[in-house]
Amino acid sequence: MRIDSLFYRLAYRSGTPRWDSTEPRPELTELAKGRAPGRALDLGCGTGSDVLYLASLGWDATGVDFAPRAIATARSRAAASGSPAGFTVGDVTRLREAGVGGQFDLVIDIGCYHAIPARLRDSYAAEVAALTVPGADLYLAGIADPPATWRLLSADGVSAGDLHRRFGTNFDLADQRTAGPAGRAGRFVLYHLIRKHPSSGPALAVRSARWRAGAA
Repeated sequence: MRIDSLFYRLAYRSGTPRWDSTEPRPELTELAKGRAPGRALDLGCGTGSDVLYLASLGWDATGVDFAPRAIATARSRAAASGSPAGFTVGDVTRLREAGVGGQFDLVIDIGCYHAIPARLRDSYAAEVAALTVPGADLYLAGIADPPATWRLLSADGVSAGDLHRRFGTNFDLADQRTAGPAGRAGRFVLYHLIRKHPSSGPALAVRSARWRAGAA
């Protein structure tokens, strides 16, 4: 078992980790404002707060996490609230092997990609590309400059340059902004990528401008 997988499994067995929350993240609530529901995928969903929130807005929402305890909690929460949200135990770098299928028009990753070892990031990018429709949005947030201790998990954080190398064939990097400090861990940065299609140029420019306006 990979050391990062073991770390997160143990973290959830010990209770609710400090990075998890029973409330949807403010980055997501901002992004969902005024948007028509579709199919959404949350990568590294933890106990499912963001997936449950999207499902409550009418989204066909699915969450994936490789910590079984986290997914068990998410499923219990969905059952208790009567939510149609779906949850899958799986590795986000091997989504199709985990049974995740179909085509999504929104993918969110708030705090997952930045901890994935560099050697597995190309697989992550390929899986996301295979499961998204042209024009789909990928909102990816993570620590830009993680502390040295993250090296124990082979994690390097996230940067625009890294995203361009991994996703550039299939996605345009439409925008990025600092979402705020993350304590001793550094800066939390939110990136917006759009799945490429023949008419992506004008659409990217319009949607990027709308996102910046909403973030102002």
